[in-house]
Amino acid sequence: MNAFPWDAAMRFGLGVLHLPPREFWAMTPRELAAAWGAVMGERSGPLERPTLETLMERFPDAR
Repeated sequence: MNAFPWDAAMRFGLGVLHLPPREFWAMTPRELAAAWGAVMGERSGPLERPTLETLMERFPDAR
């Protein structure tokens, strides 16, 4: 198992995303990975229909 790449994570979060330190340290590794994917153009693919329906139920459009 490799150690977490803290130097690279800090360079990305603080230097590329320009996050204030408080916000950077409040992020989870998963959130940081999602930000990396968004900036680097990496996508995990479209949402599957059940996931979309669950999100639509939890967060309905305001009328």
